[in-house]
Amino acid sequence: MTQRISKSQHAKMQNPIIQFFKFFYLNFRILKIVAGGHGGTR
Repeated sequence: MTQRISKSQHAKMQNPIIQFFKFFYLNFRILKIVAGGHGGTR
């Protein structure tokens, strides 16, 4: 069971598209929160 999970996680980590998408999604969320919290009145 642990081998299966580690294998899928390893494949996800190795995939640059998924990594880039995760990174971009997180940055987009952070930017959205920052823009909405600080620059909302502009």
